[in-house]
Amino acid sequence: MEPDEPALVAAAQGGDRRALDRLLRLHHDRIHGLCRRICGNDADAQDATQEALIAIVRGLPRFDGRAAFGTWSYRIATNACLDELRRRKRRPEPGLPDLERATGRGTAGDGPAVDTTVADQLVLDAALATLPPDFRAAVVLRDLCRLDYAEISETLGIPPGTVRSRIARGRAALARTLSPTPPSSGEPAAPLERPTTPT
Repeated sequence: MEPDEPALVAAAQGGDRRALDRLLRLHHDRIHGLCRRICGNDADAQDATQEALIAIVRGLPRFDGRAAFGTWSYRIATNACLDELRRRKRRPEPGLPDLERATGRGTAGDGPAVDTTVADQLVLDAALATLPPDFRAAVVLRDLCRLDYAEISETLGIPPGTVRSRIARGRAALARTLSPTPPSSGEPAAPLERPTTPT
């Protein structure tokens, strides 16, 4: 039976350590999965996950329930990931398989851009690691965490239009990376640059 999450949150805010432990266990795997996708490697993901859990515990007294606890925890975890990447001052180095083995799973429109099997997970990780962190976070939150645009806007602290732009551009870049054939025009695709201002 699913736990009563609002009751767990209330109990944890009231100092119930068992409720707090259960709440963190309930969300740990999802938070770690988010961190793994954004950070691109296990070491950084573990660090970001720990930072996120610590921040969740410290911030829990200020959680007011206006957003779902899961959305609020995703926001904290995403910020922890971006902080980790900035702190390391490097791109993730996943050491994953050759992208030529990708099967091309990007899709257009508002549906999930990625629908992978277990065999495709490492290829997808490598493709995600090629995106700028801001684009990667938006795509992961939408297509893997299944947040809606309003939730992503709140999570990342950016306008909904910027969310849509980052997701669209991130998906397009993933589609190019995962494509088994080069662009038909014969011209290399323009590099995807991190925006300096919200778009």
